[in-house]
Amino acid sequence: MADKPLSAPLNLHFDYTRSTGPTIGAFVTALRDRKVIGARGSNGRVFVPPPEFDPDTAEPLTDFVGVSDGGTVVSWTWMPEPIEGQPLTKPFAWALIKLDGADTSMLHAVDVDSPDDISTGLRVRARWASERIGQIKDIECFEPGESENGIATVDSSADPVTMITTPVDLHFMHSASAEESFYLRGLAEGKLIGGRSGPEDKIYIPPRGANPTNGKPTSEQIELPDKGIVTTFCIVNVPFLGQRIKPPYVAAYVLLDGADIPFLHLILECDAADVRMGMRVEAKWKPREEWGYTLENIEYFRPTGEPDAEYSTFQHHL
Repeated sequence: MADKPLSAPLNLHFDYTRSTGPTIGAFVTALRDRKVIGARGSNGRVFVPPPEFDPDTAEPLTDFVGVSDGGTVVSWTWMPEPIEGQPLTKPFAWALIKLDGADTSMLHAVDVDSPDDISTGLRVRARWASERIGQIKDIECFEPGESENGIATVDSSADPVTMITTPVDLHFMHSASAEESFYLRGLAEGKLIGGRSGPEDKIYIPPRGANPTNGKPTSEQIELPDKGIVTTFCIVNVPFLGQRIKPPYVAAYVLLDGADIPFLHLILECDAADVRMGMRVEAKWKPREEWGYTLENIEYFRPTGEPDAEYSTFQHHL
């Protein structure tokens, strides 16, 4: 009986940082100052939140208009079991809210105790965070009631918010394909296993679900050596958040002996300036007790000291 495909929970977490630009920047700057502003489009409508470009003319929106931090629920849905990172930790409603002075609706949370406490047409007001930095979370949520703040004024002299950081946190269950599963099981045993769709077809590593040239499954397993050649590479000189290796270092495509497709990995134990196309390399494996179902079992590739491969032997694998 064939082994079942592997599956495992995955968590994709990172902080996404972006520049705001003049339109989103004006909106979040106003939020920091307990104000809500929109932008007037070419058709006279006031958009809240303001899009960066006019939906009719595609021109930048720069005519900013103050609106109220109170408004009317246009539509809503109930959130009985909040998940981590949502505005409230108790059951609440998600609602489209049309703020007074706006012609469009914005999505936010409404703090009510039950679905019986919210309805289309309910008047709500913003509950502002005590500490605000210029982001949508400066409004903690909305709550039933009338705003006492009136229509906001637009202050073009305020120190603008130019950057915002949004944490991204995705939890999901990943189920590997049959081909990916035999590849991962091989790594857990210190083996590099590729796949092909037939004796005369190309060997892919990692194996693909199907051969792109004939559509047949790459179900035939081929164990490959942990030696190969560098086809193309780049030298990383720029530091970035979360970097584990001090620059400069080399990321290269390694074509294993017998494979037809190279894969990306690190080249270490040599000066970055000495890495070249055709250089022979071998895998540096982690200690056996640290192996798992991952390519990270190989720490990096390093030069073998063997003569370089001739260009003609890998020119069709670049």
